[in-house]
Amino acid sequence: MNKRLLWLLTLLFLATGTFVEAQQQKKIPRIGYLDGVARTNAYRKDTFRQGLRQLGYAEEKDFVIEYRSADGKVDRLNELAAELVRLKVDVIVTAGPTTTRAAKAATATIPIVMVAVGDPVGNGFVASLAHPGGNITGLSNLAPEISGKQLELLKETVPKLSRVAVLWTSTVGQALQLREIGLAAGPLSVQLQSLDVLGPNDIETAFRAASEQRTEAFIVFGGPILNTQITRILEYVVKIRLPAIYPQSQYVEAGGLMSYGVNVTDLDRRAATYVDKILKGAKPADLPVEQPKKFEFIINLQAAKQIGLTIPPNVLARADRVIK
Repeated sequence: MNKRLLWLLTLLFLATGTFVEAQQQKKIPRIGYLDGVARTNAYRKDTFRQGLRQLGYAEEKDFVIEYRSADGKVDRLNELAAELVRLKVDVIVTAGPTTTRAAKAATATIPIVMVAVGDPVGNGFVASLAHPGGNITGLSNLAPEISGKQLELLKETVPKLSRVAVLWTSTVGQALQLREIGLAAGPLSVQLQSLDVLGPNDIETAFRAASEQRTEAFIVFGGPILNTQITRILEYVVKIRLPAIYPQSQYVEAGGLMSYGVNVTDLDRRAATYVDKILKGAKPADLPVEQPKKFEFIINLQAAKQIGLTIPPNVLARADRVIK
């Protein structure tokens, strides 16, 4: 009897030891998250993590995020992307076209989930939206079409508007946006002034050029450079008392007049579903690129009052949110 009991205990000990060892050796997926602007985009990473939790993932137990940000220094992105590749992450999430381009240059094998890329095909990231065909998939934000809508909203807000300056960055894949807004300008009888901002030092130069051309309003495209200069941009706009429309809500929440664009928070949350599918074995080449489902138009009435502008009732009625 004692021998039988000893034998059972030995088997139980061996089985338990094997189970514990298996648990210890369980591989926890590592997700690389590559961002260009940490200070203004920190909420995006948190939203993505929230999306994973909603799918049943527990951080540190079911996944680990390796977060890398260039803090607005675009020239660092290639180095950071290469670092994630060396860490052998299971998937890389990229916040925007610039970070996606850096990740694409760093690996052709690790799956990449891009978020908020306006023209995935034109940028060379995927063969088509329906059939990506490589190691990249994710979510488009249709930015080119949105820029034309931004100009329309400005024109409705200031009906006599005839000269608009566009702040953009040619090195981050915004040429298509500029072309689309150019197509929208003709029918609206608006003349555009292109102000290419390649770095923080170009902000003051751009506003000086706009003043010399007697611009009447601004459209800001955003991106990794402009999004790090929100405070400076708003200071210049308020100083010259001109209306402006921005691509994201944080500009308006910081004191800007209005914004129209894709609800990026929704895209970040939906990116988690792509990561979930990839971690379960799906290939990026077989996952169609999704387009945005939610858009938002936000108006800041305090900012309007600050520059002496009255927002027409028909424009106010179209806002998803009004900051008073």
